[in-house]
Amino acid sequence: MSGFFQRLQALPARRQQAFMAALCERLLPNYAFYAEATGQGDPRALRPVLDLVWERLAVKDARIDFERQAEKLAELEPPAGDDSFGARRALEAVVAISSLLDTLRGESPEAVLEVSRTSRGGVRAFIELTEGEEDGERLAALVREHPLMEDENDFQDAVLEAVESELDRDGLKALRRLGRNEGVSNLGLGGEE
Repeated sequence: MSGFFQRLQALPARRQQAFMAALCERLLPNYAFYAEATGQGDPRALRPVLDLVWERLAVKDARIDFERQAEKLAELEPPAGDDSFGARRALEAVVAISSLLDTLRGESPEAVLEVSRTSRGGVRAFIELTEGEEDGERLAALVREHPLMEDENDFQDAVLEAVESELDRDGLKALRRLGRNEGVSNLGLGGEE
C-alpha cells in the first residue's frame, strides 16, 4: 500500500485532483442514499459542485469561484447531531469534495491521501457494521479479504493508473465514467446516474 501512496503523492496537482474527483464521484451515491432515507441534505446541490471541478480539470482557465462552492458545500453537511452510519458516509462525500476544492484553491497538499483513506475508511466501517465481528484480528482479516474492500482497492488502483496516463479531454471523460461506477458507490449502494 505504501507504494500506492508514494505514487499518489508524486503526481502533479492536476492529476491528484482528477484522482480525487473520480473518488468523489463514487462517494456521491452514499450522500444521495442518506438524503433519500432521511430527507436531510440535497444531492442535487452536491452534483453541480463536482461538475465544476471536472470543468476546471478540462479547461484550465475556467473561472470558478471555489470559495463560494466551499460555502455551498458546508450547507450540505448532515446535521452535526446526526451520528448515524448514513450521516457519517454522507459527510465523507461532502468532506472529500471539500478537500478537493481546497487543492483547487492552492491549499491542502495532503488532500489526495485523505480522500483515498476516507473512501477506504467508509468501506471498512461498512464491513465492520455488517460483519459484526468482535475479535480485532479476525475483523482486520475480514476487512482485508472482503469483496467490497478488494473492489475498493482495485478501483483506486484503476483510477491511479488512469490519472498516470493521458489526461486530455477524452481521458478525463473516461476517468469520470470510471468514477461514476454505473451509479454504484464504494459501499455497493446503487444510486442514480
